[in-house]
Amino acid sequence: MKTRLVYILPLTIFFIMAIYFAIGLTKDPKILPSVLIDKKAPEFTLPPIEGYTGPGRNKGISTADLKAGKVSVVNVFASWCVPCRAEHAVITRLAAMKIAKIYGLNYKDKPNDAIKWLKELGDPYTDIGADPKGRATIDWGVYGIPETFIVDGKGTIRYKRVGQVTDDILKFEMLPIIKKYSQ
Repeated sequence: MKTRLVYILPLTIFFIMAIYFAIGLTKDPKILPSVLIDKKAPEFTLPPIEGYTGPGRNKGISTADLKAGKVSVVNVFASWCVPCRAEHAVITRLAAMKIAKIYGLNYKDKPNDAIKWLKELGDPYTDIGADPKGRATIDWGVYGIPETFIVDGKGTIRYKRVGQVTDDILKFEMLPIIKKYSQ
């Protein structure tokens, strides 16, 4: 009897662990749950990128901007972020659709690097706030960048995308949510 237990116990533990890992492998690692979905956007006020001038570029962004009655998209980006560069064309296309205000949240970036990046790739943002120490992004629950949020006109977060926004993600995930909360 003890001999059987010596063989059965490790085998049982092995099968339990195998099932646990098999379930884990079926989950998409880019889908990270956010406790902020369907909650009000965090209170924040961010200054503009230091030295970045132009129409509307001396204001920064705040929570009040996200409660202005129109759906907003908050895109967390940085000049040193390779996926941010890759998704920038998609964010620019979204801005050109004029179906939502697009706000940039510049994360832990040097002002001159951010300005150079925006001048090189274009500036699709309604307004941009600089978060050089990453304090506001902590309140937003940012894991890493890029991250993109959709906020309804009352300031409630309705969607969070961790990672690069692609054409398919824009078309099949984001646009339906923007349209839903624009009505």
